[in-house]
Amino acid sequence: MKNKQKGLLFVIALLLSGWNVKAQENKRLTLNEAIELGVKNSKQLKINFAKIQEATAALKESEEKRLPDASVSGAFLRVLSSKFDLKSKSNNNGGGSNSESPSVNQAIYGIANISLPIYTGGRIKYGIESSKYLEQAARLDAENNKDEIIQNTIEAFANLFKANSAVKLMSDNLHQSQQREKDFSNLEKNGLLARNDLLKAQLQTSNVELNLLDAQNNLQLANLNMDLMLGLPAATELELDTTGIEKKNDDRTLADYLQAATANRKDIMAVDFRKKAAIAQVKSTEAELYPKVQLTGGYIAADIPKFLTISNTTNLGLGVSYNISSLWKTKAKMVQAVAKAKEVALTEEMMGDDLQRQVNKSFLTFLSSRKKIDVYAKAVEQADENYKIIKNKFDNSLATTTDLLEADVAQFQAKLSYTLARADAFVAYHKLLQTTGLLSSELK
Repeated sequence: MKNKQKGLLFVIALLLSGWNVKAQENKRLTLNEAIELGVKNSKQLKINFAKIQEATAALKESEEKRLPDASVSGAFLRVLSSKFDLKSKSNNNGGGSNSESPSVNQAIYGIANISLPIYTGGRIKYGIESSKYLEQAARLDAENNKDEIIQNTIEAFANLFKANSAVKLMSDNLHQSQQREKDFSNLEKNGLLARNDLLKAQLQTSNVELNLLDAQNNLQLANLNMDLMLGLPAATELELDTTGIEKKNDDRTLADYLQAATANRKDIMAVDFRKKAAIAQVKSTEAELYPKVQLTGGYIAADIPKFLTISNTTNLGLGVSYNISSLWKTKAKMVQAVAKAKEVALTEEMMGDDLQRQVNKSFLTFLSSRKKIDVYAKAVEQADENYKIIKNKFDNSLATTTDLLEADVAQFQAKLSYTLARADAFVAYHKLLQTTGLLSSELK
């Protein structure tokens, strides 16, 4: 019985392990593939697409106001009581004979009207103009958010790269520390090393193990964040393919980037279109003070049994209407429209100031990150050389265990800092491109 239970548990364990292997899928991912997936599955871009559709529909609605209005109405009436007194020339002159009025108990009529706006003071014209500007602004918002999604994907890619690199470096460092611990243990057994020095090495191994656990946790979180951002299953383990990602030579100055930002920033363009739309809205509100002229036409048919029949009666004319209440009802609308235009204009000025700050900050961060790579590269050479010297001294009993362990930590920290600096410089360069509105165009 026990053997059967053990066999059953073994089969279940195999099935569960197989399910875990299936559930956790490995995917090799390049930066371009990550960007493509990020853009494709971005919920923000889907919202932007819906906003573009909304703005396009609003533009079409404004344009349709130029089309004629047509209405058809008809009714069947049951007349409960009636009295007709038809006036005619013969009756007015007192001639002819009087007759009883016909008995009318029902009536049927139908009316068709068509009206075409000819002059509305500019309400339709400026309404269409405002809607066009708002549609263009919505499209630019989508492009700006697309750049932001791309930059976020690049940063997530770099964070995952840094987390992977940290785990690899710490794993190598842990292996080296464990090997040192074994060597020290042999020396201590042979009486060639103090017990205290062995404990120092063991303590450092424990610290490296703890740091490795933290690094592995960070790696899992970075991997999960990347999966969610790209719309992949949360259990997907990503293997980054960094081939083709190289440091690009870019000799453009701060002035070049400022000029590029002024010409290419989509959010600046969008607010400019919103300013134009607000100005058009002011003009549209002013147009409410003017009369409307319409070309009208219609058809009337009616049948009142035993009394009157009207058929094939058409009419065509020119109508003028003026809403007198607009003289006092339009003032508040005008104040609101003018205030909105001022608000957008001031927002544009503020964004212009922010643009200069953002470009300056991104440019300085980019330069600093490039310099840090050179500094950390030298630090790695110095740390390697320092470790070799200290190790040689330690082997010849000229350096203490503390000196050796400190040199080892310095060497590891220099390698880690150099790796992280390269990733940070990669992110900083693309952040500069995003700030200047060049990210999408230069990634192609």
